[in-house]
Amino acid sequence: QVQMIESGGGLVQPGGSLRLSCAASGRSFSRDVMAWFRQTPGKEREFVAAIHWNAEITWTADSVKGRFTISRDNARNTVYLRMDNLKSEDTAAYYCAATTSAEILNRASYDTWGQGTQVTVSS
Repeated sequence: QVQMIESGGGLVQPGGSLRLSCAASGRSFSRDVMAWFRQTPGKEREFVAAIHWNAEITWTADSVKGRFTISRDNARNTVYLRMDNLKSEDTAAYYCAATTSAEILNRASYDTWGQGTQVTVSS
């Protein structure tokens, strides 16, 4: 069974940090672009960050640029999201996803999704 499972979410104070992990299984994801999206109630799922299969190219949304860093370990079939200087507006359910498409920023291009991990930023 192809599966992606997120972990590492939780409650953190503004200015704090979290590291999300997404463990993929069921097949090799070493040639996939892997990405993080987030979603809050009443809004569509939005792009956060993505990383090329060779890890030499990354993309980040303007809203998180300079604060979030995406990385991957292909030997472990795992993608990470390091989140620093968290703000209240970062509160959301965070989802990992994978695609072989070149449309990196297009949510519809991702075929495999995790179930999400909640990040809440509050004092």
